[in-house]
Amino acid sequence: MYELVMANKNYSSWSLRPWVLMRAKGIAFTERLIPFPGGDSYETYRPHTPSGRVPCLIDGGKPVWDSLAIVEYLAERHPGVWPEDADARAWARCASAEMHSSFETLRNVCPMNCGVRVRLGERPPMLERDLARIAELWNEGLTRFGGPYLGGAEFTAVDAFFAPVVFRAQSFGLVFGGQADAYGHHMLALPAMQEWYRAALQEPWREPGHEAEITQFGEITADERTG
Repeated sequence: MYELVMANKNYSSWSLRPWVLMRAKGIAFTERLIPFPGGDSYETYRPHTPSGRVPCLIDGGKPVWDSLAIVEYLAERHPGVWPEDADARAWARCASAEMHSSFETLRNVCPMNCGVRVRLGERPPMLERDLARIAELWNEGLTRFGGPYLGGAEFTAVDAFFAPVVFRAQSFGLVFGGQADAYGHHMLALPAMQEWYRAALQEPWREPGHEAEITQFGEITADERTG
């Protein structure tokens, strides 16, 4: 059985991607959750993953690291990871790769912290540009392939790649417009997303660096965490 080495569910957007994909697709795995230590986490994760970063999938003792590589590894072994339709599959790979490598301002201004609600202050122009591009991508995928997911009728890897954005939208009150907002609500109702969210709220860990990030550009209005 696969083992997924990962960090806190409340904070770790990168861990969420393969976790929610495997859970939604019924791909069996065990999780090894190692909380962020604070500061440089390289030495904490280096014994478990060659890059010193999470997530990392262990298959028969062999590590597969980086969320994009993990998804492609799983796609070679399990049906339905990417959309079946060739056009949708090509688009989904492009959109996933763009999410993987872009949207730095969104990541910095709106870090993933599932349990809090934040009122943003002044929004940097580059944040607006990131949000507009994500809205464009979501509305394009939903329109071209019929929804309710980005690549068509079924949840696939492209939805997993944007799952952290869905949680960011919930925490920061982000609005995208068109079909994109309904897509976000649909994603939040997905059982795998609900499972992740419930576990995130129950985690007892508070890492000072991640907690400080959340107030750099806004004010916390609610904290739903119970752990």
